[in-house]
Amino acid sequence: MKTFPVINMEKLNGEERAATMEIIKDACENWGFFELVNHGIPHELMDSVERLTKEHYNKCMEERFKEMVASKGLEAADHSEISDLDWESTFFLRHLPVSNLSQTPDLEEDYRKAMKEFVLELEKLAELLLDLLCENLGLEKGYLKKAFYGSKGPTFGTKVSNYPPCPRPELIKGLRAHTDAGGIILLFQDDKVSGLQLLKDGEWVDVPPLRHFIVINMGDQLEVITNGKYKSVMHRVIAQPDGNRMSIASFYNPGSDAVIYPAPALVEREDEKKEMYPKFLFEDYMKLYSGLKFQAKEPRFEAMKAMDSTPISTV
Repeated sequence: MKTFPVINMEKLNGEERAATMEIIKDACENWGFFELVNHGIPHELMDSVERLTKEHYNKCMEERFKEMVASKGLEAADHSEISDLDWESTFFLRHLPVSNLSQTPDLEEDYRKAMKEFVLELEKLAELLLDLLCENLGLEKGYLKKAFYGSKGPTFGTKVSNYPPCPRPELIKGLRAHTDAGGIILLFQDDKVSGLQLLKDGEWVDVPPLRHFIVINMGDQLEVITNGKYKSVMHRVIAQPDGNRMSIASFYNPGSDAVIYPAPALVEREDEKKEMYPKFLFEDYMKLYSGLKFQAKEPRFEAMKAMDSTPISTV
């Protein structure tokens, strides 16, 4: 097994740019995941976000999680694996097209401020990464951002998760295996408590928990737009008996009315010149995904193909 791909973004500015772009290309084509170091987000800001997230869980979320565990009888589960629930405590923030950060209950003012600053940095990083992917794919600069745009710009949101210690980790996943529905995902994960794994060549591989790194993975929409050149990858979170794992995953996704389809320039380069994926509205895909998240992605694409007989206006 090759080493998990790590991209030093500082090397994009010097003579090692071509070699670094090659590492990104290989990661996108063969892993669907990579980690970024020297990504430009201040470490002090990341430390503040981590501290405030953990404080918020302890103050506002921990008791609710314990009540949920008690109400569902999870601690008393005996020998059968629990397949319809995850061992996680979460809340969601929306940033684009309209932020709900100021309306989200229970957040201290300093936490709101730190998260606002952090997601602005992540938004810039997401857009830079999309242009790096365009460069590797041979697409014009800005193509992917434009493909995500819709009428009101992209959708951007964050899932803040904690994975508390689990007394029976062999019976329940922190988060069941799935691919991500959207575009490009930027994850700030705990560097002390592991748990995130991806499926590569039929084996589950740990995503290393590294301090101040940002984990990147591809969503289903990038698989469609690249006509399968880049693929979204199944991943999961293993519940741990010790330690509370923090996970802040930000999803830079297409706008709800964005029309998603394989980039014509990439289809043209294929020998058969064949679109392997359907054309659809992102919101239609999300409606389908919401009920099938923890199943294989291929039937979702087939279902969207079946809907593809009606032309969609791209005006």
